[in-house]
Order: sequence, then C-alpha cells, then structure tokens
Amino acid sequence: MGQLKIGVVTISDRASQGVYQDKSGKEIIKFLEEEVKNPFQLFYRLIPDEKEEIVATLRELVAEGCSLILTTGGTGPAPRDVTPEATREVIEREIPGFGEAMRAYSLQFVPTAILARGIGGTIGKTFILNLPGSPKAIRENLEAVWRAIPYTIDLIGGEYIDSPSAFRPKKKK
Repeated sequence: MGQLKIGVVTISDRASQGVYQDKSGKEIIKFLEEEVKNPFQLFYRLIPDEKEEIVATLRELVAEGCSLILTTGGTGPAPRDVTPEATREVIEREIPGFGEAMRAYSLQFVPTAILARGIGGTIGKTFILNLPGSPKAIRENLEAVWRAIPYTIDLIGGEYIDSPSAFRPKKKK
C-alpha cells in the first residue's frame, strides 16, 4: 500500500479569475481533515468551467494516483455547467446511486436540489464524485454519501481510507 492521495477540484470561472475566494474547495478540505484519519497527500486545483480543462485535470489527477477526486461546481443546469459531462468522458463506470442519494438528501433542505446533476464513477483505482458549488450543499452532500465512499475505494483497489464514519461490511467467518 502506498500513500493515500486525494484530489480536490474547484470548478468556477469567477473563483479561478480571482473575483472571489474559493470557499467550496476549502469546505471539502475541511471535511476531509475531519473524516480521514490516515495521512493523505492533497492535490488541489482551481480551474474555470471549461470542459476540456476539467477533463484534462481529472485525467492528470488519476495519473497522479489519486484514489479519490472530489469536484465542486459546474453541476447545475446553466449552459456553462459541464462538470458531469466532463466527468463522464473520464470515468469508465458510473455509479448512479451517489447522485441519486445526494439529490434525495438535499431535497430535504432546498427544492432546487432537483436541479443538481452531480455524478459519481470510477476509472481504474480512482473514484470521482461531483459535488455542488455551495459550501453548505457540499457538507450536506458529503454527509449523505461519505459512509459509502471508503468502501467503494476498497472495492476498486484504491488506497485505504481510515474514517470513523465509514461503513464496511462485516467479514464472514
């Protein structure tokens, strides 16, 4: 086993231009620092809503050996929101339950959660998950699906994530 590597990608035209600070990426990092108990190397990227750049960034992080890549932004219905399309170009297998669970959970808080188009999927030993752009929604979405993420990475052969809230089935004797 090597070192756990995690990618965090903020996808925002305005944040990448310095119009405002990236609070969303910081929220993901804060969540990871709370939940991941083993040491990990963080790969952080802040890029504009450009499909080709998203695809290239995701492929770069997969090549770096990231077991987990979390994106934020670009998941709504606006014309420049292309994160799910870019992610589909990179992943080999989509796991629809992640997007479904995040939307269902978020609907408890806001009716516009139905507009979210984030997806989750795998390529090799990497799991990629698209999160919304708002820090509050990021926390809610991660709370909805985090328990399943470490085991998903176990199943695809990624690096182990030690997390107190992770669910792993009991081994049969």
